Formats: sequence, C-alpha cells, structure tokens
Amino acid sequence: MHKRWLQGALVCLLAVVMLGANDPSSRFNRLGHKMMCVCGCGQVLLECNHVGCQDSDRMIGELRTQMAGGGSDTMILNWFAAKYGATVLAAPIRGGFDNVAWIMPMAVFLLATVGTAFLIRVWKLRTVQQAPLRSVAGVDVKGDALREQIRRETQY
Repeated sequence: MHKRWLQGALVCLLAVVMLGANDPSSRFNRLGHKMMCVCGCGQVLLECNHVGCQDSDRMIGELRTQMAGGGSDTMILNWFAAKYGATVLAAPIRGGFDNVAWIMPMAVFLLATVGTAFLIRVWKLRTVQQAPLRSVAGVDVKGDALREQIRRETQY
C-alpha cells in the first residue's frame, strides 16, 4: 500500500514538472494570448504581425514588467483592462459582471429553443378540427356550400 502512494506521488510530481507549471515563458504566452493588440488589427497581442507595430511592442514590454512585478494573472489582466479598456481582453475575465458575457449567449439560446417549442405546441393544439362532411344522396352538402362560399369570396 505504501508503495502505491509513493508511485502516485511520483507520477503527480512528474506531471507538474513535465507540464511546466512554473515556467515563466508559458505564463507569458498564456497571458499574451488572453489580450488583444490595441493598434486596431484585431489580433491577439503576441500574434500581431504588423511590421514595426509600436502598440504591440509597448504592450509586450508592459506585460514583461507586470510579470516581473510578481502580480497574479488576474491582477495583470485587470491592470491592462484599466489602462486600455475592456476591449484589450480577448475574452472577459470570469467573475463579477463579466459572468454575464459567458452566461447570456447560452441562456438566450436555451430560452429561444424552449420558446419555439412552446409556440409550436400551442399552434398544434390550436388547429381546428374540421367536422366530418355529411352527404345526402351522394351529394356533399357542407362541402358544396363551402366551395360555393370560397368561390364567391375569391372572385374578382
């Protein structure tokens, strides 16, 4: 039993080391891909391909400075959002009012689906069932009268 616990701990340790959990470059890449370049190109900060883009160079330098300051990922993203506006974030930060940006599209989709199903059900239940036609001596009395009324109403 003791041997199994030791093997499990070793596997967990190797997983942390192999994933690079404390690698600063992976943190830099992760944060850089969560932000957009403010030059107007609409690209992720680390993938802005404008030659000589002053905005991306400046923002990358600011990102390195913020990371060297030891702030958490959320603090760094909030700092950029405060400086450049919420549009600098590639996706809203989870928490607070920004949860609405994550929840509303799915909620609207589900409500629209349920509403459409309800509307179809109401329409199906509202269909008027036609009374069976009576015939007198082989002549369809109600059918003929209905056809005559339709002909008169649709005639120019």
